[in-house]
Amino acid sequence: MHGVPNDPRESSRAVHRSRAAADGTLRETVARRLAQQQQRMTAVRGQLVDILDASDRPLTIPEVLDAGDGLAQSSVYRNLVVLEQVGVVHRVVTHDEFARYELAEDLTGHHHHLVCSNCGRVEDLPASESIERSVEAAVEQAARKVGFRTSQHRLDLVGTCADCS
Repeated sequence: MHGVPNDPRESSRAVHRSRAAADGTLRETVARRLAQQQQRMTAVRGQLVDILDASDRPLTIPEVLDAGDGLAQSSVYRNLVVLEQVGVVHRVVTHDEFARYELAEDLTGHHHHLVCSNCGRVEDLPASESIERSVEAAVEQAARKVGFRTSQHRLDLVGTCADCS
């Protein structure tokens, strides 16, 4: 019997594992997406996927470099672009000088972000069922008013993190 995790991020990680398992392993899924775009799963791309998979939040390039083993900055930039183009990686842009990178939602599960307007840190916020119902109702109502049809949504809550408060 599975218990309910105390940390909401653990719940998000469990969703991630089940999504990746549905298509095989995460690396196999990434390799298939790359192959569909005539790209290869290289050692660097595999390492980047592993780093992002192990993180509980989107990472900056410097954070990816710190987490990696012998990664070259130029290689990380180039490979993250490729992974973003094939739909494996999502780039989160904030007001500061660093974009952050995370695995795409269809690999990890739907979630939102808490964005610190002071330091730029981004934390994942798992999307609970009650929050999702409320957000989807509000999105649908706003979209309907202007004749817009939504296919998905992203929600970034902007404020100050605990370290900056």
